[in-house]
Amino acid sequence: MTAPDKLPDDIAELKAIIRAQQDQNARLESLLAAFKKALFGAKSEKINPDQFELKLEDIETAIAQVEAEVDADERTAPVRPPKPRQTNRGSLPRHLERIEKIIEPETTCTCGAVRHVIGEDVSERLDVTPAQFRVIVTRRPKYACRSCEDGIVQAPAPAHIITGGMPTEATLAHVIVSKYADHLPLYRQAQIYSRQGIDLDRSTLAAWVGKAAFELTPVYEALMADLKQSTKLFMDETPAPVLAPGHKRTKTGYFWALARDDRPWDGDDPPGVAFTYAPGRSGQYADKILDDFSGILQVDGYAGYNRLLRRPNGEVTLAYCWAHARRKLYDVTQSSTAPIAQEGLAHIQALYRIEKEIRGHSPDARYAARQERSKPIIEAFEGWLAQGRARVSAKSPTGEALKYIAKYWGGLCLFLSDGRVELDNNAVERTIRPIALNRKNALFAGHDTGAKNWAMIASLIETCKLNAVEPHGYLSGILNAIAQGHKQADIQDLLPWHYVKAM
Repeated sequence: MTAPDKLPDDIAELKAIIRAQQDQNARLESLLAAFKKALFGAKSEKINPDQFELKLEDIETAIAQVEAEVDADERTAPVRPPKPRQTNRGSLPRHLERIEKIIEPETTCTCGAVRHVIGEDVSERLDVTPAQFRVIVTRRPKYACRSCEDGIVQAPAPAHIITGGMPTEATLAHVIVSKYADHLPLYRQAQIYSRQGIDLDRSTLAAWVGKAAFELTPVYEALMADLKQSTKLFMDETPAPVLAPGHKRTKTGYFWALARDDRPWDGDDPPGVAFTYAPGRSGQYADKILDDFSGILQVDGYAGYNRLLRRPNGEVTLAYCWAHARRKLYDVTQSSTAPIAQEGLAHIQALYRIEKEIRGHSPDARYAARQERSKPIIEAFEGWLAQGRARVSAKSPTGEALKYIAKYWGGLCLFLSDGRVELDNNAVERTIRPIALNRKNALFAGHDTGAKNWAMIASLIETCKLNAVEPHGYLSGILNAIAQGHKQADIQDLLPWHYVKAM
């Protein structure tokens, strides 16, 4: 907004500023109404959070357009002191290529003498060249000797993932990352290639992805094995619509996410996540995925995980999620006046404040802080919980929320006795979000094998993100290594956290 002492005197300019401000206010009011609808409206009317990004983009674009109109009007107005030059916030990354352009004045001096450079103004602007495709031409000369008969000498053909095929390993990585990280289905990628005059059928791209997925399978299996060697993991599941052949509809499978993130307690193991596709949500799939795992598993309150507790050796301990407990109470407060639920939220908020302060500390330090500061809160919460359940009907919304907390109380309190345990399983839920976004763009997987490939490749890409590794460079590098005959015994070297090129 223009400061009052800097408003122009011209009436036309003032009207333009007022119109721009009115338009901006109207758009902001519309956005505020949408937020209120999402927060307080009926569940069926709630708006997906991703849609807010689109709304914000449109509003910001419209505001910039209005500001450009005002600037254009000002250029036709009487000359006034120029505005301060707008500068970028931050700076452009150093690794980007710099192309320098030197703009010399038409003449340096009118008297004929040579002027000397006494300084310069330097500005940097971000430029982009649309994706350029190129053809790698490989020539292998054949040599023969006229003086002897040793035969013809020729260098062997380099090995590739797709022998005798069109794509390089970098091209395969580009298709994979575009599909599973940037959420571009193959038919859209085919359209992009077509604009460059490259006619590639979607089925051809699918064949490339299938071949790459086959070659990447040992790396995925090594990732899963590495995660299951840990003693503290997270697990969650999310629906995966899969086309049911012959039924003209989709069936519901599930992606099961197994994640490790020891950064909150300064652990030595790198973060990672491995997705597994299963045709259902039964606890038997979690049990199968976690074969050979023993330790603490942090989950939500889904009853299917109870199957893990029935293992004969009792090697799995379930830690539950305070975020889910909080959500039960929060939903009650949004639908009615619920002072008991509000009191519960205050207790949980106090726990999260402590966790924020001790994040990144060692397990011993976290344990000590929790014993000193969090344990009294939990003890008070337990007494409050018993009193609250006695005051309300068990079938009321508040009673149902309190019943949920009481049911999982032991697993909710496990964080007090182990500094490695988190308050919630948000770490694994964050890794699932890209799966959900890709699901919205691709709608469904074509078949079970496609869903398995999706889970496998998404595991490598999301683990790259967790370790600040650029996915395209990583996949291009390991595909090339595999093509060159990387030893299966050294497959651990191909895991994302061993890849040296960081983002």
